[in-house]
Amino acid sequence: MIWGVKYDTKLFGLMNIEKREVEGFDIDIAKEITKRLLGDEKKAEFVEVTSKTRIPLLKNGNIDAIIATMTISDERKKQVDFSDVYFDAGQSLLVKKGSDIKSIDDLKAGKIVLAVKGSTSAVNVRKKAPDVTVLELENYAEAFTALQSGQGDAMTTDNSILLGMASENPDYELVGGNFTEEPYGIAFNKGQTDLVNEVNRLLSDMKKDGTYDKIYKKWIKD
Repeated sequence: MIWGVKYDTKLFGLMNIEKREVEGFDIDIAKEITKRLLGDEKKAEFVEVTSKTRIPLLKNGNIDAIIATMTISDERKKQVDFSDVYFDAGQSLLVKKGSDIKSIDDLKAGKIVLAVKGSTSAVNVRKKAPDVTVLELENYAEAFTALQSGQGDAMTTDNSILLGMASENPDYELVGGNFTEEPYGIAFNKGQTDLVNEVNRLLSDMKKDGTYDKIYKKWIKD
């Protein structure tokens, strides 16, 4: 089973250069589903995707499913089918400690917010703070580098992703709490109802037997 996953998102999907393998919450969930579906987690193959490329790669048949911090939305449901929610996230703001930005209400005209192309985050922040300038980068690593170099005043995406960044960079912090709900789902091509139903059954089993909690605590450490 070929999964589209993030390679640049700490805690969820991050390439371990030393091991030469991708690691994270999404990866372990995908491995467990593959094991229960096909009998062996080693039958899980991983292909790097970004917020911009993941749906095209799925539609073109390059991957079988997307598990890549992908928010379930009505707009995306027109293109793909989603599993049940496997992680509840929410959009937040990451700033350098000492910033005058303390919440979404501080995003006024003249402020620059960094986001990732193709993500719901850019759309949401424009709705919540219509006067702010939104600069969209290719991926999270580029967006955070731009924040560090002063090209923006804040970075926005799901709190789960920002928490990973803050855990490695103590000069930065999340502020203002979550200002959206971002339920993550696994995406499949349209017309694969049996597969979606089976994955939903497996996710339910994983939650009932404690496997889900074990993976959650390993990565999220709530």
